[in-house]
Amino acid sequence: MGATGAVFQPELIELMRAVLDDAAVMLPEAKRTSAVKAEIASHILACAAKGERDPVALRMAALSAIVECTHYSHDISPERRVV
Repeated sequence: MGATGAVFQPELIELMRAVLDDAAVMLPEAKRTSAVKAEIASHILACAAKGERDPVALRMAALSAIVECTHYSHDISPERRVV
């Protein structure tokens, strides 16, 4: 997704890990698979590689990509859709 060869500082890695955890919690428990988490992580890495550092923007970009790719939008409650 474009993060190939990117080097991230430890602080950014921790931020991305927190964003991944926050994003995963927003999905229904049954959808929190390793494959879905890997896809979310891939989108977070790609956005971070482009310079994005805002955790809300990273989470929104990753979840939006997952919803579009997997059609999980019907599974995410209205409260959880507000990212």
